[in-house]
Amino acid sequence: MGIKPEGGSGECKYTGCVADLNADCPEQLRVMDPNNGGNVVGCKSACAAFNTDEFCCKGAHNTSQTCSPTDYSRKFKNACPTAYSYAYDDASSTFTCAGANYVITFCP
Repeated sequence: MGIKPEGGSGECKYTGCVADLNADCPEQLRVMDPNNGGNVVGCKSACAAFNTDEFCCKGAHNTSQTCSPTDYSRKFKNACPTAYSYAYDDASSTFTCAGANYVITFCP
């Protein structure tokens, strides 16, 4: 999927991901379809899979200083560099673009 702003002001950048994240999803995060030959049909976040303070950036890990990228979020960040990969991924994945129209492209 890709999101491309047209016009607008501010930090108007393309963002998206063309990687097949299901194909490269770590086993612990896979969502399987038992009715479709056990194929991977989704890839959970580490927070959704494990629900720990570390992976969900909550409790003692609820600030940008105490919540760091994990091996899981780095894997997705490497595949999709402009996508938001964990709760405090602000430095490289948060953009402010006002007054733009957006072209959204869904990949096959």
